[in-house]
Amino acid sequence: MNLMLYSIDLLNTIYMDHGIAVQYARIGKSLASPQRVILLDLLAQSERPVEALAHASGLSVANTSQHLRILLAAHLVTNRKQGQQVHYRLAGPIVLGFLSDLQRLAEMQLAEVAQAARIHLADQDLEGVDHRELLRRVESGEAVLIDVRPTEEYAAGHLPGAISVPASDLGRRFAELPRKVEIIAYCRGPYCALAVTAVDELRRRGYRARRLPDGPVQWAQRRIRTVTGPRPDCPDRIPARRRSSARKP
Repeated sequence: MNLMLYSIDLLNTIYMDHGIAVQYARIGKSLASPQRVILLDLLAQSERPVEALAHASGLSVANTSQHLRILLAAHLVTNRKQGQQVHYRLAGPIVLGFLSDLQRLAEMQLAEVAQAARIHLADQDLEGVDHRELLRRVESGEAVLIDVRPTEEYAAGHLPGAISVPASDLGRRFAELPRKVEIIAYCRGPYCALAVTAVDELRRRGYRARRLPDGPVQWAQRRIRTVTGPRPDCPDRIPARRRSSARKP
């Protein structure tokens, strides 16, 4: 009993005297704002200057800068200056893993997460797709995979074989997409509405389409390989070339 009390006393001393609990709390405090969580999710997609983060999050530049300073003080993000702009990015893969764990914790412990998803994502399911099967279908020409995020996010990291078709450009690019194969769209993750909207629009126009709910946070968690840089191929040429190669014995 005395040994147990001594151990508890020693643990309390370590936490109190050395301020370890205080340092842990800095991380929690830095996340005590939905706006900062949104900024971290945006930075999980790609590095961005303050102005681009403000535009993507719907915040003012001044408010965005204030939130970023708090995240910077907690060492969840880093920054660099390029000309007159300050660019922010996540402070390494460990932060990306932390975001993944935080999302899973919220999904498991908070019923409100699922309720909010049902409201904002309508009746589209959140069920995952096996990536190996998906990539096989894309490679064989049985499906076309489109990334409907902005082009800078696509360039920062996308799934192999994915074509960049930003949601904002989809309306003028329908003619590039084949009608005889399934179109699979993805965006920033399971709670991103860009792919939901894209799939709805594709279906209204007669395409067979569905959503891949994963995004960069989930790819990192599952160690799924991504590639960087723009893709030079035009979407309308890719399926034809793949079908011709698939016919070879």
